[in-house]
Amino acid sequence: MKKTFILLIVSILSISAKAQTLTIAQQDSAFVRENYIKTQVQISMRDGVKLFTNIYTPKDASPNNTYPIVMQRTCYDVAPYGKEEYPKMLYYSRYMMREKFIFVDQDVRGRWMSEGVFTNMTPHIPNKTKPTDVDEASDTYDTIDWLVKNIPNNNGRVGQYGISYPGFYTIAGALCGHPALKAASPQAPISDFFFDDFHHNGAFTLGYGMTFPVFGVQHPQPTPNSWYDDKFPKLNTVDGFDWYKTMTPLKNFNKVYGDNFFWNELIEHPNYDEFWQKRNILPHLKNVKNLPAIMVVGGWFDAEDLPGPLNIYKNLEKYNANAYNTIVMGPFGHGDWARERGHHFHSNVYFGDSVSTYFQKNMELKFFKHFLKESGDGKTGLPEAYLFDTGKKEWREFAEFPVKTAQKIDFYLNPNGKLSKEMSGKGFGEYISDPSKPVPYTEDPKQITGFSPRNYMSEDQRFAGRRTDVMTYETEVLTEDVTLGGEIMANLKISTTGTDADFFVKLIDVYPGDEPNSPYTPKHITLGGYQQMVRSEIMRARFRNSFSKPEPLVANKKTDINFRLQDVLHTFKKGHKIMIQVQSTAFPLFDINPQKYVPNIYKAEEKDFQKATHRIYADSKISVEVLK
Repeated sequence: MKKTFILLIVSILSISAKAQTLTIAQQDSAFVRENYIKTQVQISMRDGVKLFTNIYTPKDASPNNTYPIVMQRTCYDVAPYGKEEYPKMLYYSRYMMREKFIFVDQDVRGRWMSEGVFTNMTPHIPNKTKPTDVDEASDTYDTIDWLVKNIPNNNGRVGQYGISYPGFYTIAGALCGHPALKAASPQAPISDFFFDDFHHNGAFTLGYGMTFPVFGVQHPQPTPNSWYDDKFPKLNTVDGFDWYKTMTPLKNFNKVYGDNFFWNELIEHPNYDEFWQKRNILPHLKNVKNLPAIMVVGGWFDAEDLPGPLNIYKNLEKYNANAYNTIVMGPFGHGDWARERGHHFHSNVYFGDSVSTYFQKNMELKFFKHFLKESGDGKTGLPEAYLFDTGKKEWREFAEFPVKTAQKIDFYLNPNGKLSKEMSGKGFGEYISDPSKPVPYTEDPKQITGFSPRNYMSEDQRFAGRRTDVMTYETEVLTEDVTLGGEIMANLKISTTGTDADFFVKLIDVYPGDEPNSPYTPKHITLGGYQQMVRSEIMRARFRNSFSKPEPLVANKKTDINFRLQDVLHTFKKGHKIMIQVQSTAFPLFDINPQKYVPNIYKAEEKDFQKATHRIYADSKISVEVLK
């Protein structure tokens, strides 16, 4: 007996030692295989279209041990597709995976192994009267209904999540009204395709020029393999600046994407017409019946979908008074909370350690456990808004957001380069904008050739401020901390010698000249005098009065250009300065405005591009909300 006991102990120690030698990723992969059973099904929708679905059920599920369902619907893929092949993770959070749920992944219509035709941002149909009236809400309802009726040992509760495009499927699914859907977390969701991704206030996001095969090529039949890989343009360079110059005018993209259906939709719908308006989910977030508990998640440095989470949260809050609706905004780029890097950076700025893990364990897991496994009474212990102050580099809790007690302050763009609460005199500053020599949006050439631009959202802006076609305004050195928390509005008074123009406004935190590098600062970076971008946005002047009905500027006439820069929570510390930069190009993040009004910039000719002199008048201001 003693010998058997000793052998047992040795065996346990051996297994333990072996586990310690495995990497975390290997441990996660082993956990999936050891604890879950995989099944694959085709679920029929109400119109007969079948959607491919992977289901991973805990092996210990039984009539006495039931589990809730956590579902993701995606247009990307739900690989691996083989019945015996398992993913390395069932959810991007190992804490969710080890908590154990029934995980479900589904290909949406027209993507990968699902039947049907793919539609970008499927328009929501509020009043469905026919079986052919299908959208993402109806597909979500039909999927949930099948799951709760056919998966053994589920507890009748369903949660949904998704990052980026799947975030849209999540908020659209939240409108389905199925009583089993108890919790939904749209993360970095698209809310309006015209404003969130491919346009910013009407300016085309040229930096997404590598993504069109993903969104604009229909697959001929269900397939587990990528069908669009040969549609990507060949740059043959690590610096795409000059390549994107060859794509100006935009009609040059026709040589690359002439048969791409999404590119052709952009060309034919340059304004915010009915085509785009139908792809806006926000109008449908009013008085939603059977709305599940919502946790909206976003990143302050999300270059792709910053407006989405903010606008979805605010609309749900405004029109659904009794709903459980919370928001989390961290120091993340697009979806960066889904991966842990230890020392958390965005671009070159260090924000702390294990920030993603903190979110996954203390916010997300707590949310889903409460509504899917526990009482679900809404008493989660989580705040209404869990927001990261990107200046102080710490999480803050708010009972409401935006904060109603915030003080509204105007900073004037004075012609002498001063940014102050008082307008000093009259006059204007001016600069010449030359479309042939655009201001680059970054100094990083590899970022330009990336799948989508990301790091620029917190990059050093000294390179831009040294150009003569960038206007710079800054405060005196701050004598106390100033926390901006809430919306930012740019209220520009401009004139131009042209008949159209873009205005790109940047809010910047200027570090002291003697700012020391942190132990984690990259060696090639100097934080002394660093000009960290905090927020930025562009406005195409033709849309100043209406995004649906553009109109030219009147040359040399003083004109109002008003637009939002999106929200922030950032403390400008004592000893720092607040800076505003204004320019008319940020290339190739955004396309170049010809500065001569043409009805459709996608069809502009080379001869339409011209230099123009832009003036920024002294009564221009940036309106902010300051927290006490």
